[in-house]
Amino acid sequence: MTTHTEERHLNAATSMGAVTLRVSDLESMSGYYANAFAMAPIQERTRGREVHRVLGLGETPLVRLVHTPGLPAADRRQAGLFHTAFLFDDAEGLAATVFRAAQDPRSRFTGSADHLVSEAFYFTDPEGNGVELYTDRDRDLWVHVDGQVQMDSLALDPNEYLRRHLTQDAIDTAPARAGTVGHVHLQVGDVATAQAFYVDALGFEATLTGYPGAIFASAGGYHHHVAMNSWNSRGAGPRAAALGLGDVSITVPDREDLDALIARLRERGLSYDSDGRSVRLTDPWGTQVTVALPDLSPDELLSR
Repeated sequence: MTTHTEERHLNAATSMGAVTLRVSDLESMSGYYANAFAMAPIQERTRGREVHRVLGLGETPLVRLVHTPGLPAADRRQAGLFHTAFLFDDAEGLAATVFRAAQDPRSRFTGSADHLVSEAFYFTDPEGNGVELYTDRDRDLWVHVDGQVQMDSLALDPNEYLRRHLTQDAIDTAPARAGTVGHVHLQVGDVATAQAFYVDALGFEATLTGYPGAIFASAGGYHHHVAMNSWNSRGAGPRAAALGLGDVSITVPDREDLDALIARLRERGLSYDSDGRSVRLTDPWGTQVTVALPDLSPDELLSR
């Protein structure tokens, strides 16, 4: 019989947690995420020279901004963040936030796409971090071929989308609407190495491996919780200290899931730290990944 600690995959109820970004100008970036994406500051803490501020929608933490003086800007050719993807419950909530973001002069709109499983809009924040805003199509509309979910990047007219879905009520209620981190898309030096870490070791299941230069993976049959591509970063080595991505957070349901993860990491000789409620390690490019139990309070998030 297979025990829980011998499980090869993450629990089907696994989800993504708040992403940590190291920033140069905390007030500017905090103001941008509040104005463009309707996020509100939830809590903050000072640690030495660093100020950590958590923002979110409603009571849900979505991003932790860490003011880190003196770090250089992230190099887009290196490993790190491609984008953080914020998932909305419905088209109205998505349209309202796209409208807000497009009106902020600090935003750079970089495109939109129908991915078959979802509809998405892309921006770059003032310090160069990619942001995706999206909604999912119903799962019964997703197409699978040979066990892999089919995704694409088809044209999606943003103006037509707003004409169909934007309402004044959604604009007025955007700050109170629930949202989550749906997935995190990373830049890596090599896709095969990324698969060995994020799929074989962490326990995500590959959902699409045939997309050129990228791999998509998830828990529980979702189209993807993580994606890794080498489009700009092929051959990149370990990251130097820089602004940008500070931590990728993954939430698992219970302690047995952490035990199973630790067993997989030990089997592969991978180093990690554990405090009983979370497991922290770094991927092959030095990106910190934290796998934690649910109901993480803003205070716990700030203590990482």
